[in-house]
Amino acid sequence: QLRQERAVTEAGDREGRPCKMPVGAAISRPQDSAFLFGRIISAPTRRVFPQRESQSPCQSAKRTEDRSPGVLNLNLNAISKKECIIMAKMYYAKDCDINYLNGKKIAIIGYGSQGHAHALNLKDSGCDVCVGLRAGSKNWKNAEEAGLKVMTIPEAAKWGDIVMILVNDEVQADVYKRDIAPNLEAGNMLMFAHGFNIHFKQIVPPADVDVTMIAPKGPGHTVRSTYVNGKGVPCLIAVEQNATGDAYKLALAYAAGIGGARGGVMETTFQDETETDLFGEQAVLCGGVVELMKLGFETLVEAGYEPENAYFECIHEMKLIIDLINKGGVAAMNYSISDTAEFGEYVSGPRVLPYEETKKNMKAVLTDIQDGVFAGKWIAENKNGRTFFNAKRAQLAKHQMETVGAELRKNMLWGDDTDLDTASN
Repeated sequence: QLRQERAVTEAGDREGRPCKMPVGAAISRPQDSAFLFGRIISAPTRRVFPQRESQSPCQSAKRTEDRSPGVLNLNLNAISKKECIIMAKMYYAKDCDINYLNGKKIAIIGYGSQGHAHALNLKDSGCDVCVGLRAGSKNWKNAEEAGLKVMTIPEAAKWGDIVMILVNDEVQADVYKRDIAPNLEAGNMLMFAHGFNIHFKQIVPPADVDVTMIAPKGPGHTVRSTYVNGKGVPCLIAVEQNATGDAYKLALAYAAGIGGARGGVMETTFQDETETDLFGEQAVLCGGVVELMKLGFETLVEAGYEPENAYFECIHEMKLIIDLINKGGVAAMNYSISDTAEFGEYVSGPRVLPYEETKKNMKAVLTDIQDGVFAGKWIAENKNGRTFFNAKRAQLAKHQMETVGAELRKNMLWGDDTDLDTASN
């Protein structure tokens, strides 16, 4: 099983220095030179994996039941408010042997953003791959023209030893029940790139198959473009069921096949990946960033500035700034910008995003995700015809920042490049 034993940390010393948390070995998990990446936490509570019996001073911490079986809550207030370092397991190319995929047939279900990237990267890595699509899919010809074998979804599921489901979250459960489940065999590996349907019990696989996740931390078009450029998007690995005993090494081999091992593969759980991924998308990466750019654009335009200027200042430059942060952290960004801009960051950032209020709102978003409220809304939205979703999408498409941006991009020297696989170049 996935659940890895972790020893509870030694309490920090009286000077307040953080303590280290030794990490135990997981069943059937490759151990070759894997790297442990530490992060300091000081929140009032933090979930940890089941503890070994030890005489650690941290064992006096209060344990409470968690929503997931076998997971504990650790009340860090009981550890004299000392910080602890929780170590996340990291794997890199040297730890991920792609040769474990030799003789394995890999069926990629779906050929959208993630699907096309996984299929093409695995093909280019020398793996035996096919794409499963519904009969009449518009992507059938695209996949064939890319040199991939294409089958119907039931045919692909029956053909594959490894079945990676990469159709949209909202249709996965129906596709699984109708086309995949009847064709699974004992010993197959069922894979996901996001834990939504497993964590929220929309898909319940049989006990005799491996259930794993390789989740690239980036859009599919970036997964493809970075692979082609000799790099890779970091991934998360999780194992929900290890029926064969080989789930870890096969999943890590898959990560190597799509290029993820080049950037690093971090061990997690389906629950943690689902909750943190949804939170990051909603509070920061998509919901947060889009609202911030939109409000900045509107503020300048309403104050009388040219919409084109507002677009450059609040939207176009976002990528340029994020590229610097991605390369070397916020410090690298601050090094590259002017001191005037950095001073404005310190004095005006907290005015735009008041700390306590913003944190309170973010915690409310996280609670809705953890308690299944968001999942329930999303499932209901899809069952009820997506009225709200479609209305918001149409409304955004008509927003001035979108129309002005489209016109500006069209007239740039590279304006005819609409290939999303080159978006990160």
